[in-house]
Amino acid sequence: MSTNIKEWNVEDEKFWESTGKRVAYRNLWISVPSLLCGFAVWLMWGIITVQMLNLGFPFTKDELFTLTAISGLAGATMRIPSSFFIRLAGGRNTIFLTTAMLITPAIGTGIALQHPEWPLWVFQLLALWSGVGGGNFASSMSNISTFFPKRLQGTALGINAGLGNFGVTTMQILIPLVMTAGIFGALGGDPVALVKDSGWILGKIEAGTPTFIQNAGYVWILLLLPLAIAGWFGMNNLLSISPDIGGTLIAFIKITWLYTLAFVPAIAGLYLYLPAPTGLGVLNMWVALPLIMVSTLLVMKLAAFGTMKENIQKQFAIFRNKHTWSMTVLYVLTFGSFIGFSMALPLSITVIFGEQHIYDAVSQTWTHVKNPAAPSALTYAWIGPFVGALIRPVGGWISDKVGGSIVTQMISAVMVLASAYAGFIMMQAYQSVTPEIYFTQFLVVFVILFAATGIGNGSTFRTVGVIFDRVQAGPVLGWTSAVAAYGSFIAPEVIKGQIKAGTPELAMYGFAVFYALCLGLNWWFYLRPGAEIRNP
Repeated sequence: MSTNIKEWNVEDEKFWESTGKRVAYRNLWISVPSLLCGFAVWLMWGIITVQMLNLGFPFTKDELFTLTAISGLAGATMRIPSSFFIRLAGGRNTIFLTTAMLITPAIGTGIALQHPEWPLWVFQLLALWSGVGGGNFASSMSNISTFFPKRLQGTALGINAGLGNFGVTTMQILIPLVMTAGIFGALGGDPVALVKDSGWILGKIEAGTPTFIQNAGYVWILLLLPLAIAGWFGMNNLLSISPDIGGTLIAFIKITWLYTLAFVPAIAGLYLYLPAPTGLGVLNMWVALPLIMVSTLLVMKLAAFGTMKENIQKQFAIFRNKHTWSMTVLYVLTFGSFIGFSMALPLSITVIFGEQHIYDAVSQTWTHVKNPAAPSALTYAWIGPFVGALIRPVGGWISDKVGGSIVTQMISAVMVLASAYAGFIMMQAYQSVTPEIYFTQFLVVFVILFAATGIGNGSTFRTVGVIFDRVQAGPVLGWTSAVAAYGSFIAPEVIKGQIKAGTPELAMYGFAVFYALCLGLNWWFYLRPGAEIRNP
């Protein structure tokens, strides 16, 4: 079959069984590992920063938190143009190019990590560049939604997103593992000795152990090259969805141009938000984020050209539908929490449980000293994202059976309670000389949170697939995932700010209030008697 498919009617059972199923699942099984690598490259700074701290890189904890925040914000912003890529450039063209694009930040990160003396802005630039991996989610989900009939939307999107989300777990397990050995030989550079204890999935790694931190970037090249080739030769463009591709080269130009445009407001917003010496620090986060989103949309609309401009304007019709906005909020509830906690958890474990917190009643000040009984973040941080990703297809499958909004309502209630309890545990740990005694409770409650977000990810995508028609569903999926991805910026920043203030529990209490509001929103739009669309 040609890489460009003209006729595609998967709602016709005969076509689906004879042709559609085979093509759809082939595209799905190439999409999944490509998306997995996108997540891994995007979110790898959550683990890299922990090891940079353990290796004694000359940066403060606040500066290391900015690396996770920058990559998180960049990835979310890249999702805004990425949500339009499938219609503009075709699925095969998009998945191939956006997968191949990840090779550059992977190599760059490997090189930079061999030079701890390099200035902070080099690492911040690479964290920004890694955001391309975050953008891939919007185009991947938009693409897969076009290949499957509505009755299988929850399951197909749950598989793509759920297994793609394993990029978080894969990264959190694989990076500590590959840093223990010189797997690239002379080409990979020399090791550096750990200054502080570190860890991996099997336990603690003692200070003084030789560590190849550069492998955290280099390892992804081994996966990205074959995946780009598989995308090129094995995937398809659906011309009924992407009628104005204009040839492969033109498609590549569209993707590259729109990604380049999106970097402009992302960089400008970060410069206005981040404190000196990185930026000016003149904007509050809650002002900077809407400003970046609106600016990205305006830049795309004004700077697009030819048929690309016309197609973007057509897809902007989704913003006139109230359900676009309600589903955006609900997806922030689920995926925003999943990705935000994935980014914030490793460094949060290191800071909250890695130190003994001693209060001097006379001077009324806190002293934080190294905790010899501290759990290693690199040993435990992967468990929550693993559970969340593993259970996501289950959420889609259950929602296909009973309806998406009922499932969303149930997990919202769980998240309210779990978030509030997580805040209580964090407060106790951060006021304790022996914070490690609270770690098991902390880990269990976060696993519950991750499980709820995973199930909710599947249910919200099922709801989008039912509410919107085939043409609009893709852009809506892309847009909601773009806004939700800002959770990868918000959670690290909010938790960092509250840890710095000595009140980490307030971050989780704030999230609990937001989850309660989502509970009411979901009921009002989709479950109350007289709702316009009941339990889609």
